[in-house]
Amino acid sequence: RTASSHKIIIMGAKSALEQLEDLIADLEAKLNLAPGADPVVATDNKKPQQQQQKQQKKKEKKQAAKQNAGKAKGGAAAPVDPNLPDICKLEFKVGVITKAWVHPDADKLYCEEIDCGEEAPRQIASGLRAHYSLEEMQGQRLLVVSNLKAKNLVGFKSFGMVLCAAETNEDGTEKVEFVEPPEGAPLGEVVTFEGLPPPAPFSASQVEKKKLFAACMSGMKTNDKCEGTFNGATFLTTAGPCKAKSIKGGAMR
Repeated sequence: RTASSHKIIIMGAKSALEQLEDLIADLEAKLNLAPGADPVVATDNKKPQQQQQKQQKKKEKKQAAKQNAGKAKGGAAAPVDPNLPDICKLEFKVGVITKAWVHPDADKLYCEEIDCGEEAPRQIASGLRAHYSLEEMQGQRLLVVSNLKAKNLVGFKSFGMVLCAAETNEDGTEKVEFVEPPEGAPLGEVVTFEGLPPPAPFSASQVEKKKLFAACMSGMKTNDKCEGTFNGATFLTTAGPCKAKSIKGGAMR
């Protein structure tokens, strides 16, 4: 009897052990663990992989952000030449007025829509009502200073300015004329300057901060051929120089 009862106890113990092993195997399967693997070790092995993946994603995001920033600025930014003339940091684009109207709240201002070869026309306000009729404004070809910070002019947001030449008449009044590109110059073309490096336009915020347009004003004048110049360097397009109709030696602004 004693031997038989011992056998029953041993058999019962093996059965319980097998059941426990079955439970462990089932749990391993649910946790995707290899048979006999330590779950703590397996979890620890996953953590470095997850951290590496996160770091890789962060790097990819940073690279994408840099690329997008470069595209927004017109491509990869090259080092700025410290000797680059200030006029080459401004951007003058060929444009044409497609629509003009009287500013409803300002006696001296016209409001214009100007096609500069961009996705949409630019809205610009100009103080030219004393010098041009509304009819003369329509279809007028001109140059737009296109990398200036937008200004709110009596409730009208102006995205740039038109470039004109001016001189004082004998009676003290002022004569103002557009600095016009030649007929063959395509809309949107950026003006270059004879004998100077190609333009490398600064951002609008940089132009504002460094007061670049104001710094160039003393050097911008028409010559004896009525051509726009900066310290003698002619404003050029692929179709020829830009010029006023009749003003010689006039300040450009």
